[in-house]
Amino acid sequence: MALDLSDTLVVGITATALFDLSEEDRVFKEQYQNDPDSAIEVYRQYMSERENIPLKAGTGFHLVKALLELNRYRKSGDTPLVEVVIMSRNSPETGLRVLHTVRQMNLPISRSAFTAGETVVDYLDAFDVDLFLTTDSADAQQVIDSRTCAAAVVKAPPKQMGSIPEGQVRIAFDGDAVLFDESSELLYKQHGIEAFHAAEDAAQNTPLGEGPYATLLKKLSRLQDRLPIRVEYSPIRIAIVTARNSPAEMRVIKTLREWGVYVDEAFFLGGVEKSRVLKAFKPHIFFDDQDLHLDSASQDVPSGKVPYHSDSLLNTQ
Repeated sequence: MALDLSDTLVVGITATALFDLSEEDRVFKEQYQNDPDSAIEVYRQYMSERENIPLKAGTGFHLVKALLELNRYRKSGDTPLVEVVIMSRNSPETGLRVLHTVRQMNLPISRSAFTAGETVVDYLDAFDVDLFLTTDSADAQQVIDSRTCAAAVVKAPPKQMGSIPEGQVRIAFDGDAVLFDESSELLYKQHGIEAFHAAEDAAQNTPLGEGPYATLLKKLSRLQDRLPIRVEYSPIRIAIVTARNSPAEMRVIKTLREWGVYVDEAFFLGGVEKSRVLKAFKPHIFFDDQDLHLDSASQDVPSGKVPYHSDSLLNTQ
């Protein structure tokens, strides 16, 4: 019987998002520029010689580690609360260093896919992935356009990351064009803040449309329900960090109530810099759609950019 992962949060993460492979990537690209025909062989040799040298943590490492630790709450006979799949364009041979590092860091990851240069996106459905983290913007764009699952392009690891509370998973989301659809954001871009506030206040009892991360948020809510802890004290701590402020905040809160999800913290900033709030919240990862916020936030907290759909009008605003 096939494993039923409908109540399991499945994260697909590339090797370059899980570990810091920036130096290895540099070696390959430099060789490819000098001699494309030998680049793969040089890279294979480079990885083979360093096969037992652990890789450093990448942007998604701390999130994955914290999520996997939630399985300590798994009841006997139940499916896992969290599964992680490594999805890499490395070949199985060059991927050995990745697998060695997984074992050396005691990460309980048992599933992986190594495709030797081919896209890994085609295999997301096969592994029932709910969230795909990558450093490849083209792959993330393909996932967002296909609506297969939530996807983000992770920024480089933070240069000055602070400590994150032990025993928790802390995730921060932007609102419009991430959890919610882009219609309100588009209204603001096209008609200004006054029109945006008036429209959101008038529609405060009408739930916002679902954005690319709505399903993921609902999956996290189901995960909270599986934990033997009241949701108010759950080790999964979720925050919304949005540029919205009064009178546009009511619609957000009422939408979450309509969706039946519990959010621990919500920050309606109205122009206050997001990075300062995020530095205090200390998330394992922050998801946003705008580089304006991500460039500063990613200096302190692991961050991922959520692409717009290719046909989105926000691409031209």
